Amino acid sequence: MNLKKIITIISVALISVLMIYGFILLRQIFSANTKFADKEVYVYIPTDSKYEDVKKIIASYVENMDRFEMVASKRDYPENVKPGRFLLTKGMNSYELVKAIRINVPVNLAFNNQERLENFAGRVGSQIEADSLSLLTSFKDSVFLKENGFTEENVLAMFIPNTYETYWNTSAEKFRDKMIKEYRNFWNKERVAKATKQGLTPIEATVLASIVHKESVKKDERPRIAGVYLNRLRAQMPLQADPTVIYAIKKKSNDFNQVIKRVFYNDLTMSSPYNTYVNIGLPPGPIAMPDITALEAVLNPEKNNFIYFCASVDRFGYHEFAATLEEHNKNAKKYSDWINSQGVKR
Repeated sequence: MNLKKIITIISVALISVLMIYGFILLRQIFSANTKFADKEVYVYIPTDSKYEDVKKIIASYVENMDRFEMVASKRDYPENVKPGRFLLTKGMNSYELVKAIRINVPVNLAFNNQERLENFAGRVGSQIEADSLSLLTSFKDSVFLKENGFTEENVLAMFIPNTYETYWNTSAEKFRDKMIKEYRNFWNKERVAKATKQGLTPIEATVLASIVHKESVKKDERPRIAGVYLNRLRAQMPLQADPTVIYAIKKKSNDFNQVIKRVFYNDLTMSSPYNTYVNIGLPPGPIAMPDITALEAVLNPEKNNFIYFCASVDRFGYHEFAATLEEHNKNAKKYSDWINSQGVKR
C-alpha cells in the first residue's frame, strides 16, 4: 500500500471520528434535556448565588446534568451567574436551558386593599425576593420619609394600588424607589390641582379616599360619599366615620384580623387620633390603601348638600343620605332596628 492510500485511509477515518464526535456533541447540546411534566416552570435564582447553587436549584428540572454542565461551561455561564426569575419550558435542550437562565423574566406585581404597612410589606414580600422585614424597614427609613414628605403614619399613601412590572430580584430599596416614582407619576399637575381645589394635599386626599373606600364598595356611590365628607370638613364638623373607629379599635388591640360589623356608642368616645367622632379633621394617615376609584371620587366629588348618611336596608351595599339631622335620625333608626333584628352583636 503506497503512502497516498495510507494518508487517504487515515483522513477518512479521522473525518469519520470527527463526524461521530460532532454528532454526539450536537446530540448532547440540542436534544431535549428536561424532566418536568408541566409545559413551563419558573426557577428563582437568589442574589449572590454561585454556579453550584444554580445546579442545585435546577437539578430537579434537568434530565442530564452532565450535558447541561458541558454546554454551560462552553458558554461561560459558571462565571456569569445572574439572579432573577427564569422561564424553563418542557423539552428545552441544554443550549436553550443555558440561554433561558440568562434571561430575567419580570413579575407582574399586584397589590390593593392593604390595611396596614405591615400587611403591604408581607404582600409585596410574597412576590419578590426582598422579604417583608427588609421592605418594612425601607418604607420606614427616616431619611427617605423626610426627603419625600411622609411620616410612618401616612407613608401608606405613597403606594398606588395597581399591577407593576418589576424583577423578582428587586431589592427593598429599589422597590421603594420605584414606588415613589409611580406616586409622582400618579400625582401629576392635573390631580394635584384637583386636590388643591378641594382644599387637600395629595396625602390628605389619599387619607380621605381611604375612608371613602372603606365606607362603600359601590364605586358609583363613592363620589357622593366624598362630597358629604368634604361638606363636613368645610363646615369644621367631625367626619364621624365609623371605619375610622373600627381602625382605631383594631390598632388599639393590635388585632387587625378581627371582623367588626357594628360600632357601639361607647366605641365613639375612645381616645385615638383615628377616632373621627372626637377629633375634627382627618386622621394622621390612611386607614387602608384606597383604590384608584376612591381616589378619583375625592378628586371629582359629587356636589351636594348632604351632611349625613347611613347604610340602607332597602338597597344593600348602598347608603341613605340626608341634609338634616331629623331626616338622618329616621334613616339611622331604620338601620338600627334592622341590624338588631339580624342579631349582629359586633
